[in-house]
Amino acid sequence: MPTSEPDPTPHPRRPLRRLRRALFLMALGLGGFGVLLFAIQRALLFPTSQIPPPPASLAHPRGMIRVDVPQPDGVSEGWLLPGDGVGPGAPGPLVIFGHGNGELIDYAAPWVQPYRALGVSVALLEYRGYGRSGGRPSEAAIVEDLVVFVDALTARPEVDPARVVYHGRSLGGGALCGLAARRPPRALILESTFRSVAQRAWEMFRAPRFLIRDRFDNEAVLTGLDVPVLIFHGLRDALVPVDHARRLAEVAPRARLVTFDCGHNDLPPDEGLYWREIGAHLRAAGVLARR
Repeated sequence: MPTSEPDPTPHPRRPLRRLRRALFLMALGLGGFGVLLFAIQRALLFPTSQIPPPPASLAHPRGMIRVDVPQPDGVSEGWLLPGDGVGPGAPGPLVIFGHGNGELIDYAAPWVQPYRALGVSVALLEYRGYGRSGGRPSEAAIVEDLVVFVDALTARPEVDPARVVYHGRSLGGGALCGLAARRPPRALILESTFRSVAQRAWEMFRAPRFLIRDRFDNEAVLTGLDVPVLIFHGLRDALVPVDHARRLAEVAPRARLVTFDCGHNDLPPDEGLYWREIGAHLRAAGVLARR
């Protein structure tokens, strides 16, 4: 009786099925990762619920003027802090300061007091969803509010519209680069700022660029922004590596990079040097009179 022998011919459909199954599972995993990232990324970028409210002991700065920005869900709270010797009859330069994603204008106001001593007014706009501002934060919403804010400020008699400077820290650098693309300043200062959120998300999570909702593409803005730019960064910054600052300094036509031996949240370790660099930057840009 004849016996059957194993068929030596391979079955090409079996490996193909395995490959299809593996690709399906991979696509399913990537899809789940993409959905999760899309859903939670704004909570990571704008951690408003984790920011402690300012203590009652932190009083409003002296001479503070409210310059709020109306928006669909209420107002975004804005402050104007006039510089020493500045007033309606003596307009002066203005710095618009943008704080980081884990801060509030209440905490930033004491830090910018040295500007006022230089005779420079300072304006701070609270991002949507932060502090007492209504709404929800997003790149588009923050930049749109800043455009309205700067237009209102430059129309005021205390402000010389030809001497407006932007100073952004961390996420604030992204917000003010977005503003600079629409309302170019006389000069720009960036501190602990990234190339773009999309670039950093790729470095940290291998997140594809198309999944990032709020990109804050500072590199693209600086490439086409022909104003003096001063960049501060910590050499030991683990949140935003110093290579981001070096790249921004490369692409900006008129940039200068100043590094400190510090991380992300302890910049600057030398406040004297920090403010001397800022003063020199403002004088070189024609914002302050040369000594």
